[in-house]
Amino acid sequence: MQKRLRVLALGAALSVGASAAAEAKTFYWISHGSPADPVWTYFLAGAEQWAEDTGQTVNTSFHSGDVPSHQEAFRAAIAAGADAIVSSSPDPGSLVEVVSEAKAAGIPVININTPDPSADFDAYVGGDLVVYGAAWAQYMVDNGHVEEGSFVWMPVEVPGATYGVQEEEGIASVFEPMGVTWEVTDATLDQAEIITRMVDYLTANRERIDAIIGLGDLVTGSIQRVFNQSGIEPGEIPVVGWGNSLDTTQAVLAGYVNAAQWQDPQATSYVGLSMAAMAASGIPPGFDVIVGALYEADTAQIYDDILSGN
Repeated sequence: MQKRLRVLALGAALSVGASAAAEAKTFYWISHGSPADPVWTYFLAGAEQWAEDTGQTVNTSFHSGDVPSHQEAFRAAIAAGADAIVSSSPDPGSLVEVVSEAKAAGIPVININTPDPSADFDAYVGGDLVVYGAAWAQYMVDNGHVEEGSFVWMPVEVPGATYGVQEEEGIASVFEPMGVTWEVTDATLDQAEIITRMVDYLTANRERIDAIIGLGDLVTGSIQRVFNQSGIEPGEIPVVGWGNSLDTTQAVLAGYVNAAQWQDPQATSYVGLSMAAMAASGIPPGFDVIVGALYEADTAQIYDDILSGN
């Protein structure tokens, strides 16, 4: 099964690449993610590929959820006279002021990966996280994995970060009316610590866990190792969540994860920078680009091949 979400005006966003190369510009690509997070290496690869294809300069930076650092990177880009900025959002409302400062300086700002309607971004490229969350919850319902009274465990790397908050909002819209309960737990951004914390929680709460929704790539990608260390068989506990890593595509193929969310990470950065170039050339983007696919074992090999470079 592969469920595609809407993609708006993708062709128009990509067409800017050739013309943008005619005049060299400098773009800033700012991520709230961690360079140790495997999925962000693919977002970065998309930015680097765009720079190579267009001949433009792209200055990239990671800020690992550190909001002040992220804001400082914005101000540094403004001070340097950036032609445009492409940025994810670390927390809801955290970039409102710096985006306003960029816009006041005449610098377009494209939001990628994590939307924040409270900031005056010119456009958004990425997934609809509320829709993703609702789809994960509905998947559990439609496949008979949860019912009234069920308990769902939801590990996340950074509690309170935009992505988890919006995903939980979508999940709640499905689970609350049904009487399904859940708990979000902190797993951190360190892979080894994530596995330790997840194993500890699973060991202590195994009897009441009916299903698992991984609210981030690192936690969902750790499921197979966590299950192996905890003595849980593939499929014994249904799991859905993010799927932008080889760990997760392999876990789906092996039956440890039932369904996973592909976010088109390379394309997100590539299209985001294309839209930024378009805006910097005086063509305002009047649309968002929404990406993403929920895949099961029958289509997981497609994404495994992409992540493997095949």
